[in-house]
Amino acid sequence: MRLYALCDQDMLDKKGVSLKKFLKIAKSKNAEIIQYRNKNAEISFIKEQLIFIRKHYNGCLIVNDVYELIDYCDGVHVGQEDLRKINEDVFEAVKTLRTIIKEDKILGISTHNEAEVIAANDMNLNYIGLGAFRSTSTKEDISVVLGDSIEEIASKSKHAVAAIGGIKLSDKLENITYHVIGSGLVA
Repeated sequence: MRLYALCDQDMLDKKGVSLKKFLKIAKSKNAEIIQYRNKNAEISFIKEQLIFIRKHYNGCLIVNDVYELIDYCDGVHVGQEDLRKINEDVFEAVKTLRTIIKEDKILGISTHNEAEVIAANDMNLNYIGLGAFRSTSTKEDISVVLGDSIEEIASKSKHAVAAIGGIKLSDKLENITYHVIGSGLVA
């Protein structure tokens, strides 16, 4: 299992976990990637957090949505809804993002079903997030839980697949490159 640690600022705040403590836990679990997500802060605060993470973590650093801060990390991850804020046509949105973040940076998007995975195969991406695998208390707006079908759907991707939503360190998923774990690291 390869670990992709999701560092959600709201979750850290709710659980009373400092960013420094989260990074220590992620490093102790050999996280290869950390994605920093903050849906509520000003861009200046997110920038400060990215600088802090970079100072204390040598692995791959991804920012969620805030592609304007690409210079402070290794890549960006964007959800389907946020892609549509860039352009209603998700293919065009990905093309736009690629011109902004360049080829030497990582680009990943969220997918939730087979159709989105197959569409992503025609996009210039490095990976997809696929899920939710299970229900999770950290995200209330999950409309579809893939369960065991995640393996079959993941097998249709030409990109690396990061399983999201209710993933546990103990899960064994063959067609999944990364296990995305957030609150499970600091439970």
